[in-house]
Amino acid sequence: MPDKPPIGPTTRLCMSLAARPGKFGSRFHNRLYELLGLDYVYKAFTTKDLPAAIGGVRALGIRGCAISMPFKEAVIPLLDHIESSAAAIDSVNTIVNDDGWLTGYNTDYSAVLDLLDRAEIAPSTPFLLAGSGGMAKAVAAALRNRGHRTGVVVARNETSGKALAGLYGFSWAATAEGLSAPLVVNATPVGMAGGPEADALAFPPAVIEAAETVFDVVALPVETPLMRAAEKAGRKRISGADVAILQALEQFVLYTGVHPSEAEVKEAAAFARGG
Repeated sequence: MPDKPPIGPTTRLCMSLAARPGKFGSRFHNRLYELLGLDYVYKAFTTKDLPAAIGGVRALGIRGCAISMPFKEAVIPLLDHIESSAAAIDSVNTIVNDDGWLTGYNTDYSAVLDLLDRAEIAPSTPFLLAGSGGMAKAVAAALRNRGHRTGVVVARNETSGKALAGLYGFSWAATAEGLSAPLVVNATPVGMAGGPEADALAFPPAVIEAAETVFDVVALPVETPLMRAAEKAGRKRISGADVAILQALEQFVLYTGVHPSEAEVKEAAAFARGG
């Protein structure tokens, strides 16, 4: 393993902005920097002044910035260019700074698309999607672009729920009670460690029982209440931890231009989960 240079004037900073900063991204990126001997450091932040924070990214030469809830849409007017993956869904989760020119990407979208393909989910599979925020939009776009035509966006917020459903030609429901589908996807914070609904199920037990595949985008804990319920029911599972790894890896490559080996990615992911 090459020696990582000590932090100094040439060290490049990458960061994240979220309402509730987590540890996964910081530990994943920093571990890869160590394994590859890169002169980078990664730090998680929150902010109550998004324009000032993005101005700081630009002014201080911060190389990359991951964007999480609730900033994924609000950040768009503050950037210079939006790459196609982000433009297609009007949601940014990654900013790359090239000498003051800020470009927005969405690596959530590509990670979700990849995992659905790996799980061999047929494009004709009907689905229920819980959520109407930036991550739900990435999931809905991935499903629509794979060819899924029958789906219900389940969201308590009628305005945002109907807007997301209408954008991609799906239906809307305020609750999943009484509904069923072979594929169910949680794109809400329900079940997230440290959140107000950390011990809650994103879908009623009957919905989980009726499903064939259960997909939870919540990354931490790895075994969310939904993932535990799906395992107990014997259903195929797609974990939010896998989403986190794939989207963070794409961010890492965008920031550094370096492609880690599979073994290095596995080690960094295990390190990140252990924190």
